[in-house]
Amino acid sequence: MSSEIDAQSRFWNDEAEAFSNIYSHDKSRFGRWLDEVFRKDMYERYEFTLKACEPVAGRSFLDVGCGNGLYSVELGRRGAGTVVGLDIAEGMLERCRTAAAGAGVDDRCTFIHSDLLNYEPDTKFDVSFGIGLFDYISDPLPVLTKMHAVTSGPAIMAFPRLGTWRAPVRKVRLTIKGCAVYFYSRKKVDRLIREAGFQNHSVSRVGKLFCVVAT
Repeated sequence: MSSEIDAQSRFWNDEAEAFSNIYSHDKSRFGRWLDEVFRKDMYERYEFTLKACEPVAGRSFLDVGCGNGLYSVELGRRGAGTVVGLDIAEGMLERCRTAAAGAGVDDRCTFIHSDLLNYEPDTKFDVSFGIGLFDYISDPLPVLTKMHAVTSGPAIMAFPRLGTWRAPVRKVRLTIKGCAVYFYSRKKVDRLIREAGFQNHSVSRVGKLFCVVAT
């Protein structure tokens, strides 16, 4: 495991409960208000991604950096044939498996302790997505290239935008916690998608993010 992945794994194991609470709203009223104001685009990117995954029924999905399994489990609920979630933090994967079992979709959702570059699927997926992933990767091109290689249909990604008021605040906050974070210009996003081998892509500004659908 590389030093970058090892550091990220430790960070996300420590943050697993706090991250899950952003979506569960298991917080004080003030904490929920802060999430609604400062993390609004996390909810918006969720809606963007699920819409871009349609049609869901019967198709196969790869969730790269699956976190607590929010996206994977919802796709299972919506009738996905197969969902594979990858994550480098075992603490997150435990939450994924618990959530999938609780939703009754553990027969179609599989969660694997791995990063994408070390994962070799038997066949291509209909759709892949990496949401809340490229924020934390210093060299995203190999990961994007692998996403293109293992996907027969669209690949969906989110990139935090450079130059927003929140970028320096987030940079300082996460650096203090020992977590590196990266931001992107539109020009850089376009270049990375092309260099990864995708022939077509669309970019939408979702809050303080660039959300991409590429084929």
